Amino acid sequence: MSSTLVGRDLLSLSDLSASEITAILDLAAAAKAGTDLGRPLEGLTLALIFQRPSNRTRVSFEVAIHRLGGHPIALFNPEVQLGERESAADISRILDRYADGIVARLVSHRDLLTIAGAARSPVVNALTDAEHPCQVLADLLTVREACGRTSGARVTYIGDGNNVCASWIYAAAICDIDLRVVGPPGYEPRDAVLERAVRLRASSTPFTVTHDVDAALRDTDIVYTDVWTSMGQETEQQRRREDFARLQVNDALLTRAPRSARVMHCLPAHRGEEITDSVIDGAQSIVFDQAENRMWVQMALLALIYADRAHTGLPQPDGRADRAIRETVA
Repeated sequence: MSSTLVGRDLLSLSDLSASEITAILDLAAAAKAGTDLGRPLEGLTLALIFQRPSNRTRVSFEVAIHRLGGHPIALFNPEVQLGERESAADISRILDRYADGIVARLVSHRDLLTIAGAARSPVVNALTDAEHPCQVLADLLTVREACGRTSGARVTYIGDGNNVCASWIYAAAICDIDLRVVGPPGYEPRDAVLERAVRLRASSTPFTVTHDVDAALRDTDIVYTDVWTSMGQETEQQRRREDFARLQVNDALLTRAPRSARVMHCLPAHRGEEITDSVIDGAQSIVFDQAENRMWVQMALLALIYADRAHTGLPQPDGRADRAIRETVA
């Protein structure tokens, strides 16, 4: 299995080209359909750092690594105490001596960049405050299953400009998706994300940030929502509930979209806040297919990163050179 992703980091969805995203989705779909991806991680160990709580991320990555023949070691914040007991760079250097790659779910994207800068082996972003690329790769597979395509798909994202939204904006720019981001005033995506998306945009497909939910829903294929209050924003919870109340994805809101539209949520869901039971458990929901797809895309991603390297006796590629090239281009 040859791959342009061999030895690469995945720190941002914007690290990927359209063809690389397609390769990940194609391989994930094949694995989901029963294709054996082999054991490219045979004899390899991956360290999984969880600074934030994890359910889907930990289980999906551990299962993916096991299925590819590797051994995951999960490390949690009380053990690691990143930035307190040891610096992010020192933790990275130590793990790099023991393991063949690092998967990190962190509070700060800056810490992720530090870890990646200090590691020779591949580093995968399993969530930071800036982005959630593995989630959005799973989302893209789910959109392709539901719509038969990603290019030209119409996706309405209802929520604030958080990490998932940022990765979605990059994905839309790269994959030619008609993305409409809907939220209350003051919760728009960061300007830096929008500016980077403009540079990444592959075509003239429209991209919209709006407060007009009716216009966004009118011909949409996908209604996508996320929690109104992310981890670390708990003190803002009541204000956010009030600001987002009119955007709850409920039966009434769903009638403003085509009957063919499908509903997605990256989970965990705060049922009764951003989405109702009747919608998340309803006939238009593909939320749990979306959750399952985390495992398949992460299997595909790791298989491509470690393709042709199992049993070669070669050292893991030095991702720092690749990072330097990307930073120079950016």
